[in-house]
Amino acid sequence: MPSLAHPVERRLSLAEYVRRRTGRPLGAPGSLTAMLRRAFGANTLAGFWRYWNPIFGYGLSRFVYTPLRAWTSHGPALVVTFVVCGVLHDVVTMLVRRGAAFLFTPWFLIIGLAILIAERFSFTVRALPFVGRTAVHLAVLVSTFGIARLVERLLVA
Repeated sequence: MPSLAHPVERRLSLAEYVRRRTGRPLGAPGSLTAMLRRAFGANTLAGFWRYWNPIFGYGLSRFVYTPLRAWTSHGPALVVTFVVCGVLHDVVTMLVRRGAAFLFTPWFLIIGLAILIAERFSFTVRALPFVGRTAVHLAVLVSTFGIARLVERLLVA
């Protein structure tokens, strides 16, 4: 018999989480396409990240965001989760490059802050067609990346 508990009250397995985010079983054909379609078609900036890379998102949600929410509110937990994600990306980049890399941490910090601002002002792209929603999400990614590159140059210079 299925649990009557609210889905948030019960910890989802990775397979359940991926199916919820992509609509497909973990590793199923078409999973990447489904993830991209759901992410770029999302109605909000937070929605984009909810669907983006569900395997990594599962780990961040389970091991960073959820524990942080036990002692702080959504905003700080979200921003710290994005910063942790950026640090992990920068560490991998440094290991591969064998040199300093500080792009992802500021980029993901900026993205986390952008999500909070969008949530504060109830920013949505719901009224736009899929192409419009995709354009907005790409514009946010490109503009926040550009700002992060400027920050990186200041930090590494």
